[in-house]
Amino acid sequence: MPSLNLPAEGGCRCGRVRLRVTAPPLLTMACHCTGCQRMAASAYSLSAAIPSEAFVVTEGEPVIGGLHGASHHYFCPHCMSWMFTRPEGLDWFVNLRPTMLDDPGWFTPFVETWTSERLPFAATPAVHSYAALPAMEEYGALMAEFAQALAKEAFAAGGSAG
Repeated sequence: MPSLNLPAEGGCRCGRVRLRVTAPPLLTMACHCTGCQRMAASAYSLSAAIPSEAFVVTEGEPVIGGLHGASHHYFCPHCMSWMFTRPEGLDWFVNLRPTMLDDPGWFTPFVETWTSERLPFAATPAVHSYAALPAMEEYGALMAEFAQALAKEAFAAGGSAG
């Protein structure tokens, strides 16, 4: 999995809302739930959990859309691109739609969720798959394993004295 070049900049389709990421993701995911299918108008949604302190909107003001429920889904008010989500009670990260970044080529989902609702053709290369969501106590190990994979990739990209 290629690594995200930091700082990373991005924005919505029309460019009126721009953002910056200054730290690597804690975890990358694909969600197959029917809600994400409908909001993304796709087979699944992609997200990168970015530490909140490493995420900033630099231009424009996104608006809340989607279900207007406990988790807030943020969209560009002009082009309506679904940009990121702030899950209720989990203020320490932001679920960024990685395709909002100017260079999303680094992204690969590490975890896929709601495979019980997956469309038959929708395959991902995720390392871990869950019929619904992982148990809360599993996220620590998933993030640690993901961080190890990122570190291993960074080492390989830097070469080794062999």
